[in-house]
Amino acid sequence: MMYSEKVMDHFTNPRNVGEIADADAIGQVGNPKCGDIMKMYFKIENDVIVDVKFKTFGCGSAIASSSMATELIKGKTIDEALALSNRAVADALDGLPPAKMHCSVLAEEAIKSAMFDFAQRHKRDFEGLKGYQPPTGDEDHHDHGEEE
Repeated sequence: MMYSEKVMDHFTNPRNVGEIADADAIGQVGNPKCGDIMKMYFKIENDVIVDVKFKTFGCGSAIASSSMATELIKGKTIDEALALSNRAVADALDGLPPAKMHCSVLAEEAIKSAMFDFAQRHKRDFEGLKGYQPPTGDEDHHDHGEEE
């Protein structure tokens, strides 16, 4: 599997890694099938993303996608961030192998999840969240050893 130089760069030198203690918004998404978990933290002032950090547990493509996504949305408005597609993330990385495209989808979903969190906290509506359903989290919280 070949990765672009940009994917390798963002994997080996990811930008904006970490967490923001007093974040205005937090989004977490996971894909239990592949084991990737992505968490993003945002500082937002006047609807502008002034800082964003991420923690990703996953493959190189997931880390590179998180890193690139945070770079693409830092300094942008909430509406601009919500307009960021997984395709734009993948394109900014000079492409991802087909089997890894879901990693860019996770980045898009993590942003939406965080903006949904922000909207809930501040009783706001954003065009880019129309029809958005946050992940239920069921896959993370129940005991796998017992029948339901």
